[in-house]
Amino acid sequence: MPSLPRRVGAILLAALLGSVIALPPRPVMAQDGATARERPQSRAEITLSFAPVVERAAPAVVNIYSRRVVRERRMPPMFDDPVFRRFFGHPFGGPLTRERVENSLGSGVIVRPNGVILTNRHVIESADEITVVLHDRREFEATLVGTDERSDLAVLRIDVGAESLPALTLGDSDALEVGDLVLAIGNPFGVGQTVTMGIVSALARSTVSLTDYRSFIQTDAAINPGNSGGALVDMQGRLVGINTAIYSQDGGSVGIGFAVPATMARVVVDSLLAGGTVTRPWLGLDGQSVTSDIARSLGLPRPAGVLISTVFANSPAERAGLRRGDVVLAFEGHDLPDEEALRYRIGTSAVGGSATVRIWRDGRARDLTVALRAPPEDPPRNPTRLNGRHPLNDVVVANLNPALAEELRQPHGQGAVVVLEIGPHSPAARFGLRPGDVILAVNGREPASVSDLDTLMRRTGPPWQIDILREGRRARIAVGG
Repeated sequence: MPSLPRRVGAILLAALLGSVIALPPRPVMAQDGATARERPQSRAEITLSFAPVVERAAPAVVNIYSRRVVRERRMPPMFDDPVFRRFFGHPFGGPLTRERVENSLGSGVIVRPNGVILTNRHVIESADEITVVLHDRREFEATLVGTDERSDLAVLRIDVGAESLPALTLGDSDALEVGDLVLAIGNPFGVGQTVTMGIVSALARSTVSLTDYRSFIQTDAAINPGNSGGALVDMQGRLVGINTAIYSQDGGSVGIGFAVPATMARVVVDSLLAGGTVTRPWLGLDGQSVTSDIARSLGLPRPAGVLISTVFANSPAERAGLRRGDVVLAFEGHDLPDEEALRYRIGTSAVGGSATVRIWRDGRARDLTVALRAPPEDPPRNPTRLNGRHPLNDVVVANLNPALAEELRQPHGQGAVVVLEIGPHSPAARFGLRPGDVILAVNGREPASVSDLDTLMRRTGPPWQIDILREGRRARIAVGG
């Protein structure tokens, strides 16, 4: 109740919890005129309990145990010696295979009464078996509905027949404010379900490179290994975040934990249940966060928003009237402090419909409406394995259209062709080309498509000078000559 007076808010919070919360001591005047503090008059005035919230939320938090079998190929040291192999070969027909079982522990949250569970992707990544243990200690084998690598979230399902399980309601994480009380529920260190209390320390924390969408809820509620995938709940028992990571130097909690907001989790759950994949809108623009110098030059009252550097042809942004040099100040009424905030707002929007963006142009603000469309497959990807007497022999490349760029997390428009795969015997493996590299030019000529690149490689060199874009940086690879 952040908008209510503090005393009234405390009274209402006590009613919600079903218990009595201590109110601030009543001020009284001392004989010398100074303000004194009156002691609490009853036990009720000093009692604070989150038990009703925990009673409502804890049954929906589960433990997740994942198991995978890792196969290792090893040779005894003597048999792996090249001199020994030269004279005796492989006495056992080749390297020996040893199987090793890896187990991991995490938490999850029931978000649908029919057995749909939300957790972190890293909790169940590469698992061969996933076991879910409910609050009442019943165990179920879980099936994977789908994962979203970009948000580090995954959706599981357990078969409970016609039974209706306790489930948490996804709350509005946008309504959180710094200082709000929250509870973290999970299974830290495998000791069993545990509840810790803290406050929201920060919102939209974008300096933490945990996922593609850097907009985390930061809390000082104790979060430790095993809490991943567990619930961050508000004082109404609603799920406001999925506990994902901690900042720590020794593996234990130091009061800096991060949770994926429920606004993002809602999009992932709905998308994976509907179609097994998560498709997010594509506006078709690039930009950078507004700095103090940029704000001063454009007449902005403060450094905030995203300065558009590129608007792609035939994109929703171009059709909406957005231009290079515009500053996007807000998206659907949400202020944008930086570029990561815009990415987050786009990423938590559903494909279809439209959104209102507020921009700064020519010294004043104005609103535009932009369509929320899925990234198009235009031009077709046309994945092709190149062949020939050149450095890109046995390299698979594709046209970098918006849909593929989103999958590869590449900025679309900064190159036409992207490397998908490099054969083990390709010359490219030796001179350092990597999957995900965008080929910008060959000997100064820019390939417009896969077929154009194929022609360039057959007709040029040696020597070859190949300009690439890797992780936002341009580099040149010289081969031959």
